[in-house]
Amino acid sequence: MSRARADEEEYWHSSKFRAFTFDDEDDELSQLKESKRAVNSLRDIVDDDDDDLERVSWSGEPVGSISWSIKETASGSTSSLEGRDSSLQKGSSSYAAFPKQVSSYSLSSLFKGRNKLPSFQSLSDALTDTGVKNYAPELRRPKAEYKDYTSDWSPKDTVRRMQRGKVCSLERFRSLQDKLVLLDEAVAGHDGNVITAVLIFLKRTLRREILFRELEVRQVALCHLIHFLRETGEQKFLLDLLRFLDRTEEVALSQYREHLNIQDVEKRREFLKGCIGLPFSAEDTSHIQDHYTLLERQIIIEANDRHLEMAGQSEIFRKYPRKASILNMPLVTTLFYSCFYHYTEAEGTFSSPTNLKKTFKIPDKQYVLTALAARAKLRAWNDVDALLTTKNWLGYTKKKAPIGFHRVVEILQRNNAPVQVLQEYVRLVEDVENRLNLATKYKCHDVVIETYRDLKDRIQLTAYKCKVERGSAEEEKINSILNN
Repeated sequence: MSRARADEEEYWHSSKFRAFTFDDEDDELSQLKESKRAVNSLRDIVDDDDDDLERVSWSGEPVGSISWSIKETASGSTSSLEGRDSSLQKGSSSYAAFPKQVSSYSLSSLFKGRNKLPSFQSLSDALTDTGVKNYAPELRRPKAEYKDYTSDWSPKDTVRRMQRGKVCSLERFRSLQDKLVLLDEAVAGHDGNVITAVLIFLKRTLRREILFRELEVRQVALCHLIHFLRETGEQKFLLDLLRFLDRTEEVALSQYREHLNIQDVEKRREFLKGCIGLPFSAEDTSHIQDHYTLLERQIIIEANDRHLEMAGQSEIFRKYPRKASILNMPLVTTLFYSCFYHYTEAEGTFSSPTNLKKTFKIPDKQYVLTALAARAKLRAWNDVDALLTTKNWLGYTKKKAPIGFHRVVEILQRNNAPVQVLQEYVRLVEDVENRLNLATKYKCHDVVIETYRDLKDRIQLTAYKCKVERGSAEEEKINSILNN
């Protein structure tokens, strides 16, 4: 009885499971880890794609052969069920059977003799699979949008939709009457973009004679088309239109504008020479003649000055090198250039300022203004004085400025003229208020003192005494005037 009791207590207190220790290498957990490592190492060996090695299945047939693939495909559908049943039946056994997975060999792999491990399809792959059809319903467009392409719009509605930026096809307007109605509706809408779009459509679909004839009685559309052709540079089409309208002067001006696209100087000169005979008005003809003559002069002056500058024979070119070429410059710029580099030359030379003034009939006011700016920039004050000095028939000299002496003072001060030079021309300003303002602004003290003296303004003269330096000649002059 005592033995049976002892056996019973030993049974209840005994256990076949042992406590876990890190040093215990025989436990089942470590065995499981070793099994996983072995399986992973086998997978690495199986994934090795070596063309020299021929892999063999358990049946003894080479992997990738046609007979093997047929058997593999036939048995693939039942392998999972059989593996599941066998695993349930042999669950108590120490070795569990692994279920056979479905083959994933492609047609190319059958002939290449290669095998790839089956991979599980991810959710993103399943959604992007081309074999899966998408049954999402397609949203229908509003019926109003289909009218843009069904040609149901009238010319008036078409213009309105174009004004709102809608896409409208103009190809449905095939007859001449429909096209003219469309153009009239566009002009009535007062939208330049719509008018230009309709004109481009008519220009593309109508003959020139018909288009020109219809535009002749539609001046608004005609002006839009002429402006469009000038902007886009369609010179030939524009000339044909102007000739049809018998606008000879505009034809000549359009041809004259072509000289702007000619870069070569000699070719431009020859082109301008040919433009002289075009049917310009009398005033425009003289301008074309002056343009041709000026370019001819510029070519001669440029060649001569380039030679002098390279040879170093002229002092003014050494002291003030040229910054740009004179070719294709305006007349005023050419006059300034001549006054700067060739002011003392005789009238018979092409580069003489006097010759340019006489040839191109430059007014005295423009000539004096340009020459004054050029000589003041060189600080040639004697030339400035000679430019503004005239003689009458009795031989008396007098200072005269067609541009006004206040402008002369401003130009001289801008070029840093001395106070003595400025005072001489400030005194010549006729208006007393302007004279005082200029004299005070540019610190011409003698002019201010003399003006207040002539005005007998003792108060202003006393106040101005505080603005000059103490002990200076100006202060002594003011004291002398006040004492007398």
